[in-house]
Amino acid sequence: MKKLLFIVCLTIFGFTFNSNAQVDPQTSTEEPVDPNGPVITFDTLVVDFGTIDQGSDPFRIATFTNTGKKPLHITTCSGSCGCTVPKCPDTPIMPGEKGKMKVRYDTNRTGRISKTVTVKSNANNGTVTLRVVGMINAKQAKPAMEPNTGGPVMGQ
Repeated sequence: MKKLLFIVCLTIFGFTFNSNAQVDPQTSTEEPVDPNGPVITFDTLVVDFGTIDQGSDPFRIATFTNTGKKPLHITTCSGSCGCTVPKCPDTPIMPGEKGKMKVRYDTNRTGRISKTVTVKSNANNGTVTLRVVGMINAKQAKPAMEPNTGGPVMGQ
């Protein structure tokens, strides 16, 4: 019984001692945000292909603005799979300027589109994820033609 009481007291003491511990705010691993830094603001976070036919135009444009006070540098942009390929601008986007990102989707596939594009930059809001959506209808099969043998047509 004394052992049990000792263990309970030791446990309570440990929790009490641990709850008084404070985190040193200077040891935070997050980098401070520059209030004058760049900010990337997309016109929309959805790249919508709509309902299209198989093999049609595979490109859409995602437009964004640097609403911050310093140049915006996009470091990487990547699709969630090989069928979604974004092309980011190579040059910095100055404060107040607009930029365009070309998004290609493999329209030889069919069915519902539900993918993402991840954009990483030096912006205060850091990483932005865009959704790529739409629907690709299968091409209608062309009716097979009867072979032309060059001879007379029977039954006429």
